[in-house]
Amino acid sequence: MYLLTIRDGLVTRHVGPYESPKQASDDLDRLLQHFGERARWQIHALESPEQLLASPPAAAPMAAPTRLRTASAA
Repeated sequence: MYLLTIRDGLVTRHVGPYESPKQASDDLDRLLQHFGERARWQIHALESPEQLLASPPAAAPMAAPTRLRTASAA
């Protein structure tokens, strides 16, 4: 499944779901008539909950510990 996201200024609309990216792009021509010339769009692939549960969780990168150095008084 795919979801179409259109941003026009401060307005964001999510349209879909679509069975294929082609269906989303075909509908995009019709939808862009209602938005300004500078509207931006993206087609997102949706993941089913079953796919997310079947895949192992991504390991979050660990941040290296930071230490602040202070200037010692002379």
